[in-house]
Amino acid sequence: MSVLFSLQRGGKPFWHRVATNLLELRWYLANFSYLLLPFGAREWGRPEGVWSVAVFETKRVPRTGWVYRKVNNPESVSDHMYRMAVMAMVTEDKTLNKDRCIRLALVHDMAECIVGDIAPADNISKEEKHRQEKEAMKHLTRLLSEDLGKEIYELWEEYEHQSTAEAKFVKQLDQCEMIIQALEYEELEKRPGTLQDFYDTTAGKFSHPEIVQLVSSINKERNANIAAKNSDPPT
Repeated sequence: MSVLFSLQRGGKPFWHRVATNLLELRWYLANFSYLLLPFGAREWGRPEGVWSVAVFETKRVPRTGWVYRKVNNPESVSDHMYRMAVMAMVTEDKTLNKDRCIRLALVHDMAECIVGDIAPADNISKEEKHRQEKEAMKHLTRLLSEDLGKEIYELWEEYEHQSTAEAKFVKQLDQCEMIIQALEYEELEKRPGTLQDFYDTTAGKFSHPEIVQLVSSINKERNANIAAKNSDPPT
């Protein structure tokens, strides 16, 4: 049985299983008969094109935590990675390889185009989550040239194992971006303080000076919103 068909098929929503099976079919066609693929341009039927189509699916994969909390218009995985990349781009930390930080941000959730965004509420262990995402990344990077596939896979491994200063910084960006988004949802939906669990799960996990300062500003704004709500006269 192939990698994609074995990734928790029973535990995923119907739409996810269908999308996964279509990607599997496209992968085989790309390798053996790319001219048959129903893409507008022949280039999209080649393995590199199938890789692009697959990864672009992150634009349509919602961030599960927001879905479970029933926020309106939950962001996509792609939204999350893009803002992280921008945050990495504007760091002033000269000890970090900025280009590598940007690449790590853009790669770290790439596997979710196949496995989806697995949240703690899904009751899947960290080990199983890592296994599924590792298999997905192996599958995706086989569609690329050997050098490029190796580069992307090693970036993902670097982030997963937190083996460099850049990976540790980007991990903190990942968590910081999440609470920025939580603050935005609380403000947009006029429900300050209701997404507290996202702040609880990240408390004490920030150590980089730039991020610590940003988190402090986020908390200050959020606390002011909560205080203002509590001082409003009852309606």
